[in-house]
Amino acid sequence: MRFMVIVKASKDSEAGVMPSQQLLTEMGKYNEELVKAGVMLAGEGLQPSSKGARVRFSGKQRTVIDGPFSETKELVAGFWLWQVRSKDEAIEWLKRAPFDDNTEIELRQVFEMEDFGAEFTPELREQEKRLLDEIAAKQKK
Repeated sequence: MRFMVIVKASKDSEAGVMPSQQLLTEMGKYNEELVKAGVMLAGEGLQPSSKGARVRFSGKQRTVIDGPFSETKELVAGFWLWQVRSKDEAIEWLKRAPFDDNTEIELRQVFEMEDFGAEFTPELREQEKRLLDEIAAKQKK
């Protein structure tokens, strides 16, 4: 099973305050453990919402809203994508993360093709597989 681990934004991350050398070192060690264990598939930090945009869809109309966005607690500052055997395993890994200061991290399971049932027809499954293969091939370049 795959899980997305969502690191929530803070006032500091939204202000562009970079992590300390100590936290970067601790996070590097933690990420190394995740990679060696075969858990980490991807992980990145995100720029503040002031450098982002949202697109609102209403029928055929598209409205672009430039950042920054209010409600910091609803924003994402970074993420990991993990491959684990269970939610409990993901939680155990997450408990080892080098966070403090009342940080809250969200853990969400990623849908797999089989989760969609009969609505995900053989043709749609083939298309999904083809796209995933194409992505993998492009990443090798």
